[in-house]
Amino acid sequence: MLNFDEERFLRIQSGAVALADDLHRTIAECLNKGARNLFFAGSGGAGILMLPAARLLQTRSTFPVYVEMPAELVVTGSPHLGRDSIVVIPSLSGTTKESIEALAYCQERGATVITLTGHADSPLAERADHTFTNFAEDDTSCESFYLQSLIIALAVMGERGEIDDYAEVVGELKRLPELLLEVKRGFEERAERFAAQIQDEPYHIITGSGATWPEAFYYGMCILEEMQWIRTRPVHASDFFHGTLELVEQGVSVIVFKGEDETRPLAERVEAFVPQYTDKLSVFDTAEFALPGISPRVRALISPVILATIFERVSAHLEVKRDHPLTTRRYYRRVSY
Repeated sequence: MLNFDEERFLRIQSGAVALADDLHRTIAECLNKGARNLFFAGSGGAGILMLPAARLLQTRSTFPVYVEMPAELVVTGSPHLGRDSIVVIPSLSGTTKESIEALAYCQERGATVITLTGHADSPLAERADHTFTNFAEDDTSCESFYLQSLIIALAVMGERGEIDDYAEVVGELKRLPELLLEVKRGFEERAERFAAQIQDEPYHIITGSGATWPEAFYYGMCILEEMQWIRTRPVHASDFFHGTLELVEQGVSVIVFKGEDETRPLAERVEAFVPQYTDKLSVFDTAEFALPGISPRVRALISPVILATIFERVSAHLEVKRDHPLTTRRYYRRVSY
């Protein structure tokens, strides 16, 4: 595969699922001490990667869950944040300014802060009440963060008796690294073709629903916009028909992410509408990828992980075809803002 270290990928994703026991133990400890709600508070892309886990809890658990942008939480506060709160703050670098400020803010109010980082010697890792470090880099962090946050959500539900198959689900997740690698290998040729297809496109509408929506949002904002300087319009499939459909015309690229949860028909509605008005519809369906030994229940949970793993391959080819390295920035962490 182009510019890809298979052993590093396996090591990082195996490291993510290897945190399951310690994550579960920490969540159990917090709940046993009387935690009454959970906040996911990540900045930028890391925050987006928490959304499938947050949504799982919001739709399958009665445990109160809040999703906050760290910078906004510090400014506005929350009446729900306090000594009985668990706050999860992800940051690959562990140095994100807004997240560091949010960590201090939450701790001042007595909350228990859990950080997920890629570096142990970072402010977020060193100052958290509980820290979990799994080294990753930009091309491998999506799957790692998706899996860690999913395990947290499952641990909450398992401890509360809202699921009875926590161990079985985590057992399946531990098989994923090797399976995802096979998915990447099988997708390589298609990834190169798609990168060639879109390399000169100036603009994309990207949509998804349920667990796949965050990956659509993430890929548009954090990869195509930040790393390739391509304009995008990420829009939830539910909102596509409340504004964005008016931008669809011949020549406009629309990318649909389809997952395997109960929201799949929302993405299929967009898929059925778009070809009538543009010849540039691209659909990526997680159901197309073989994952031997992974149950339908778990496949639905990991749809964003599958999409992240195949689109990493698209990105690898896109940066070469456009002669625009994914590490190139004009402003991000380069100028004051």
